[in-house]
Amino acid sequence: MDTNWTAVAALRDLGRRTKLRVEVGATAIALFQANGRIYAFRDLCIHADRSLTKGTILHGRVICPGHQWAFDLESGYEEDQDLCQPTYPVTVADDVIYVDLTPRTVVASEREQALS
Repeated sequence: MDTNWTAVAALRDLGRRTKLRVEVGATAIALFQANGRIYAFRDLCIHADRSLTKGTILHGRVICPGHQWAFDLESGYEEDQDLCQPTYPVTVADDVIYVDLTPRTVVASEREQALS
């Protein structure tokens, strides 16, 4: 496996739960399980530093418990605010969840392409 991938949890740690907070060094990562996939976000909301793992998953979005900003699971994009929560690529191998710790954010041109 590529050296950019870091093991963050066993698949069984997520188990029946739909969310799990893990820490890798100084980075807190929120893992979410929805629609048969696993997603990784920076755990602290870009708006008010609230933990997204304390939020709710609803209709393909993570709802922040602070001010109910709704971040798209696929992209981290928050449509009403036109902002993006950093996300991380995820892969699963041998029942271990791996995250690439290089955060992704959607830029305007990518968002416009996705919406067209």
